Amino acid sequence: VLRAAVEHRGSALVEIYQNCPIFNDGAFDVLKDREQQQARLVRLEHGQPVVFGAEGDRKAVVAGAHGALDVVPEAELAADPAGRAPVVHDTKTPDPTLAFALSRLDSPDMAHVPVGIFRDVDRPTYDDAVRDQVTHAQDAAGGPATDTDLARLLAGNDTWTVGTR
Repeated sequence: VLRAAVEHRGSALVEIYQNCPIFNDGAFDVLKDREQQQARLVRLEHGQPVVFGAEGDRKAVVAGAHGALDVVPEAELAADPAGRAPVVHDTKTPDPTLAFALSRLDSPDMAHVPVGIFRDVDRPTYDDAVRDQVTHAQDAAGGPATDTDLARLLAGNDTWTVGTR
């Protein structure tokens, strides 16, 4: 996750669960416990169904009502009258709805803690857009401005004077 954040062009947000021995000691012990960890951590992988848990007790994340996500036992999906299937994680979709819904999957008891890359969308960054705008303006003007262009601008008729009355 950290490598992906560093290599991503633009903004990246990384959440790190770190124990605080002063104010919140042991808050993440349930996630450190090997048996509990497998049952609670929802590991997100691009292009893969969102399922987690130990064999025999696997759970799946499925689409629920109004865009929410539900966690159901994977065994129940075979007999689900609605024909629901596990959500397939897509980090590249431009719509942030799935990533947001996955981020809201967790609860204070840490029963379903999603970890991994939620969203990885490539879009122009602000500085790239500004550089493109400057390049376009220079191309339209026939090239970058020179010292001669600046002197001509300052000495030309297209000037204005600030004065007081």
